[in-house]
Amino acid sequence: MIKNLIFDFGDVFINLDKDIVFKEIRRHGGETQLLPQLIAVNKKYEVGAISSDRFISEIFDLFPAIEKSEIVGIWNAMLLDFPEYRLLFLEALAQEKRYRMFLLSNTNALHIEAVRQHMGEDRYRRFQNCFEGFYLSHEIHLRKPDREIYQFVLDKNELRPEETFFVDDTEENTEAAKNMGITCWNIKVGKEDVIDLRSRL
Repeated sequence: MIKNLIFDFGDVFINLDKDIVFKEIRRHGGETQLLPQLIAVNKKYEVGAISSDRFISEIFDLFPAIEKSEIVGIWNAMLLDFPEYRLLFLEALAQEKRYRMFLLSNTNALHIEAVRQHMGEDRYRRFQNCFEGFYLSHEIHLRKPDREIYQFVLDKNELRPEETFFVDDTEENTEAAKNMGITCWNIKVGKEDVIDLRSRL
């Protein structure tokens, strides 16, 4: 019996354009062979191993044709809208008190700051208040799909894997959670919507 729900954030609640950063880098003359280094810098940033200033500097070192002042805008361009109907669905689900609910997101300080500004403090607080635990990778220094991040959430909240349901848009992340005995929904972006969750439980 499912008692616990763990949700990803990006492309589950907030819509993303994950390709736009790479497109913008190419448009600014960035070398495509440096994209693996960009991914490596992002991974460090997502676990809070480097500051926002250091992240911007490392991106500039990789792509000096891009002005430092432009980097934040390019980086945050992937963040799109957070439809109100999803927030209302989440709030209704939380009010039922049928499940313990948690957020578990690979993210970073620049993105969260931009999300808060875009949503406004009231909507962002409404979103946060739906969850018993609100875990952001750069704050807990762990990231999906590493086993340690799932174990962290399970242990901290005394959750049983077999009673836990995880929603994420990245198959690598859901496969890692499945291997720990967690039931998963690898949501298909553009074809499925989190508001259809009840049909999956």
